[in-house]
Amino acid sequence: MSRIPVYFMPGLAANPLIFERIKLDDTLFDVHYLEWEIPKPSETLEDYAQRIAFHIKEENPVLIGVSFGGIVVQEMAKHIAVRKLIIISSVKTNLELPKRIQLVKKTLVYKLIPMRLILSFGKLAQFVFGEKFTHRMQLYEKFLSVRDISYLNWAVEKVVSWNCCVVDERVIHIHGNKDRMFPIKHIKKCIVVAGGTHVMIFTKYRWFNTHLPDIILNENAKF
Repeated sequence: MSRIPVYFMPGLAANPLIFERIKLDDTLFDVHYLEWEIPKPSETLEDYAQRIAFHIKEENPVLIGVSFGGIVVQEMAKHIAVRKLIIISSVKTNLELPKRIQLVKKTLVYKLIPMRLILSFGKLAQFVFGEKFTHRMQLYEKFLSVRDISYLNWAVEKVVSWNCCVVDERVIHIHGNKDRMFPIKHIKKCIVVAGGTHVMIFTKYRWFNTHLPDIILNENAKF
């Protein structure tokens, strides 16, 4: 039996090291890691997602995206056929975004964010993860490697202005009940990970190593 291709897309500004604790059986799954590319001037999210999708050579892959990466894989799935579409610590529509982000969209205040001032790691970590960190600073620093100004400006704008208001029924949504970036009170129809925060792909890796195979292989996996 041929292995199932699985593509992981990391969160905003993050690199594939965020998935380093996720271990899938390599006799069943052929795992690949997608990376952020610098957007072209005025590139739309739709065009960007299609460009990232060009890196996928296999038919009917499983796409797994975290946070902003979850938004991107949903856009990618508009261009290619997928076996499974899984998002983690993300949103299915702009209606699941917290009110503070919806307010930022209405006021356009995100255009005033001085990205150059958040390039220091501590400020970038707080900006991306939505909270302050102390004891895990070195841990998170290796994850946040994309610090290009044009990318950060583009990515923030695409999260805030994402105009999807209809849920893609193919999406399997996994979300932590302690996520402060995208609070679960705004999230509908998801698999809940108890104690999971916005970085649970790393901190709750045992849960994912136990359950991801069933989610990929079984149509009606229950948790």
